Amino acid sequence: MTPIFQIHQSVISKGRKLLRSLKTLSQYPQRPPGKQTYSIKHFYSSWKHPVITEQNSHTKLLNLLRKNIIDFIINKFYLNKSMGKSMIVIILLLLLILSCSPGTNQPENTSRITVISRAEKIEQLVGDFDREKQDSTANKTKNRYGLVSTDLGIPFQHNEKTYLLFGDSFGGAVPDDDAIAFTTDTNPENGLNLTFIHDLNGHFRAISIPGIDQGAYEVPVEGVSLNGKMYIFHTTDWNDITKTMGRTVLARSENNGFSFQYLCDVSVNHFINISLIKIDFAQWQGFPVNSGQGLVLFGTGKYRNSRVYLACQKSDEIENPSSIRYFTGTNKSNIPQWSFNESDAAPLFEQSGTGELSVIYYPVFGKWIMLYNNMNPRGINMRTADYPWGPWSEVQIVFDPWNDNGYGHFMHVSWEYAREDSVHDPGRENVWGGEYGPYQLGNLAVDTENRLTLYFTMSTWNPYTVVLMKAVLGKE
Repeated sequence: MTPIFQIHQSVISKGRKLLRSLKTLSQYPQRPPGKQTYSIKHFYSSWKHPVITEQNSHTKLLNLLRKNIIDFIINKFYLNKSMGKSMIVIILLLLLILSCSPGTNQPENTSRITVISRAEKIEQLVGDFDREKQDSTANKTKNRYGLVSTDLGIPFQHNEKTYLLFGDSFGGAVPDDDAIAFTTDTNPENGLNLTFIHDLNGHFRAISIPGIDQGAYEVPVEGVSLNGKMYIFHTTDWNDITKTMGRTVLARSENNGFSFQYLCDVSVNHFINISLIKIDFAQWQGFPVNSGQGLVLFGTGKYRNSRVYLACQKSDEIENPSSIRYFTGTNKSNIPQWSFNESDAAPLFEQSGTGELSVIYYPVFGKWIMLYNNMNPRGINMRTADYPWGPWSEVQIVFDPWNDNGYGHFMHVSWEYAREDSVHDPGRENVWGGEYGPYQLGNLAVDTENRLTLYFTMSTWNPYTVVLMKAVLGKE
């Protein structure tokens, strides 16, 4: 671990000077027999050679020093209630200096998150037949809604229901139409019962946003509910030659997803794919806004060849993209910096090759959890953080198609490689399956202090479908 004395040296220096003053004014008396012995010498020596690494933030050191000072006061009063005025003044000054020191001043959760149980398939959500199980699906979407196959399944809450946005869908009047469904289920352990928005004939009703193209690879990427209205972010202007999504737009529905109105362009750069979380700004220090309801946006740009970026916005300004603030990094005091210019945005970590992503904050578990697909390392990647700007943990794999019963089970292995399964779509025997789009159902997770059971949708390419997955995380 690399020392970073340049960031924390001023804090340590102030602490040492004031502790020397404490040492000259008073001696820490011994505790009664059988109790732990403390002395001002012990107190001072604990700060004489602090361990300062990249994992010890400015806030952590300040909190530790505050704790030592408070312990000193408690023990002093416990053993000798007559403290000199000079001692009290020095202690109050020290606490004042620490409270004014730079930093986010938020409690830091330094626990490590581990994958207790890798992701496993619960059920196939769409289509009529699960080829792995050789049985009918619960939702029978072809029979009920004319929906043969689709991908994505991006969840968000709206009017006490969980809605899911699906990508290029087949079976409708126009190929590559997008679809939208909802569920009222609160326990996904045995699957989700989906109801698709449909027309008078019972066929799924395609998401239609007048004024933009919605062909292949032009799909919804996120949804959010605000003030009874449904908003979705949708990509358009796909370039089949360069394999790039041109831009992401915002659309609004005031009839629960039955129809949409185009509002504005959102991004042509770092926020083509978007994962959005609603927060209360007052509960988080470090954002450029101190109060009110807000939106935190995580984004990727180049199609499955991007780093991850961060932005924020007031909720009541969602229809004004010029109000978005982009995270540009932290200063020497670890305070997040923000800009109105998307070109100033800085990646949250250096890993590239990221595509679809999903980020959720779990308040009881106390972590931001990011899932995304990547090829290096291969699989569904996971990172965790205490704050949306990080620092983000190293990558852990939540799902590996080779090691976690993907390939040869519910994901197809090309017959050019080996004849391991028959779960492929008709005529696609030599097309590999592939995992992408790990979208967390945050509102349905089992969120406890030391364990998190999370559920997410995942697409498999061949067969072209969406499955519901489950993984278990633990806190050390």
